Amino acid sequence: MRKDGYSLSDLAKELNINRRTIYNWFQTSNLRSDVIYRIGYVIRHDFSKEFPELFTKEDFKGLYTAKISSKFPSAVDSDEVNRQWMEKYVSLLEKYNKALGDMSADEQVLN
Repeated sequence: MRKDGYSLSDLAKELNINRRTIYNWFQTSNLRSDVIYRIGYVIRHDFSKEFPELFTKEDFKGLYTAKISSKFPSAVDSDEVNRQWMEKYVSLLEKYNKALGDMSADEQVLN
């Protein structure tokens, strides 16, 4: 993986697992087929060549039709999603602070 330029940290992020899990997977002698499939899909590699007894080319056909924007395409998408969530958080925080200020002003009027 590393020699092909794939970061284990990025792979873990894309699979929504921690790096330790990836290291554990790679140390096992028999990796489950669903794990192999998930890794193949994220790194955009058709494992039907290496494991013809487990997969067919059809299993990985989505790799050929999906839009590819980087080695880990969803990493680019997740940056955009993170930015959008950050903007929503900041907006909500500003509204919350305004509401606190309004409540404080109302309390001062009542006292």
